Amino acid sequence: MPHDLEAEQALLGAILHDNETYNRITPQLQDKHFYDPVHGRIFAACVERIARGELADGVTLKERFTRDGGIQEIGGAIYLMKLLDAAAPLSAQAQSYAQLIYDLALRRELIRIGTVITDLAENPPDDHKASDIIEEAERTLFTLAETGTGHRGFQDFKSAITASIEVATAAKNRGSDVSGIGTGFRDLDHLLGGLHKSDLIILAGRPSMGKTALALNLAMNVARAKQKAGKSTEHTGGTVGFFSLEMSGEQLATRLLSDFAGIESHRIRQGKIDTGEYGRLVDAAAELHTLPLHIDETGGISIAQLHSRARRLKRTSGLDLVVVDYLQLVTTSSRKSDGRVQEVSEVTQGLKALAKDLHVPVIALSQLSRQVESRDDKRPQLSDLRESGSIEQDADIVMFVYREEYYLSRAEPERGTEAHMTWQAKKDAVANRAELIVGKNRHGPIETVHLNFHGQFTRFSSISRA
Repeated sequence: MPHDLEAEQALLGAILHDNETYNRITPQLQDKHFYDPVHGRIFAACVERIARGELADGVTLKERFTRDGGIQEIGGAIYLMKLLDAAAPLSAQAQSYAQLIYDLALRRELIRIGTVITDLAENPPDDHKASDIIEEAERTLFTLAETGTGHRGFQDFKSAITASIEVATAAKNRGSDVSGIGTGFRDLDHLLGGLHKSDLIILAGRPSMGKTALALNLAMNVARAKQKAGKSTEHTGGTVGFFSLEMSGEQLATRLLSDFAGIESHRIRQGKIDTGEYGRLVDAAAELHTLPLHIDETGGISIAQLHSRARRLKRTSGLDLVVVDYLQLVTTSSRKSDGRVQEVSEVTQGLKALAKDLHVPVIALSQLSRQVESRDDKRPQLSDLRESGSIEQDADIVMFVYREEYYLSRAEPERGTEAHMTWQAKKDAVANRAELIVGKNRHGPIETVHLNFHGQFTRFSSISRA
């Protein structure tokens, strides 16, 4: 098994020589990462004393290890003094030794996981299918990959201030108020300043409001902006990972082609297009086929699998935005359920962790409860979110899609009556209009953004200014 006893000895000697060395090494290193269990026990004893503000050296640890059978075999308490004497000049290299020990421990764990997976594949339990073994392997590898990510430690405030100034400088040089990734919707960008790294953005609405259409429009705007980055200076866009748990990749592609070619999607599916329209469709496909938009249509994907695939996409193709349609369909890792609220809480916390770990914005679509339908004013509120406690708490931004036209179309009074004339006037006033209600904004004001909605193309667009 991969190991380096000399590196372990050098690190322990450096810590015994100068306890401050411990505060300078990689913080995720633990006693279990040492190959020699005796070295692990010495490290744990040092950490324990240093944490209490006590001195950890050969003298103070001598009594503790006098009767330790493992250390007796390699020289007893005198071994501590040998570590101290031999490694005293090596304190400056302590971080390198710590990192080497940690990396070797991860390699040993990878070998162990590989052995377990091989054994499971050869002798699977009665209730395990191949897909269960794959999911178990993904979950185990994801847990290993995440080891240490929560121990980044403090950064000095100078670094945070520098990062903030860099963001402000980029926005100023860009000549717009968009400091993040532009959405392609002018008024939304003006309100939010674009989509910001590490943010979890919830896009919610009742069925048929156009959540998926808006998310897909937004994803295409971001991907096309990167595709045309050489021609545009407004924003550079980015590579998008779209997890579609409800619709297939072919259905999403049909929607994009419908929007881009200006042909109703139902006519595309039914083949009711003429030669000229077919030519436009082919041209649209030719331009869109290089779009940096990646679609994963796995139904019922677990949060662990979602993390794993997003990380893989970032490594292989880059990743600037993640879209999840929709979060109630994401499953959790645990086999036993503690209730739906707890499951959704685990998913939202996982999505927020993904945004922070990959340093990208994550947009997650969410359903709303039916209580919206019982009110006269059907504009959504934060309390309408299903399992709202966890979703509202973890999200940085919550937006609701609302189309009054949808509800008016289903409440037509009898024709020829005064009520029908009033209804028609209201319907005409909101025809092809949608509201994007920002119900929570951790970075700025709460407002409503008005958009156009072209139902035949499932397309949202900014409202033209006079």
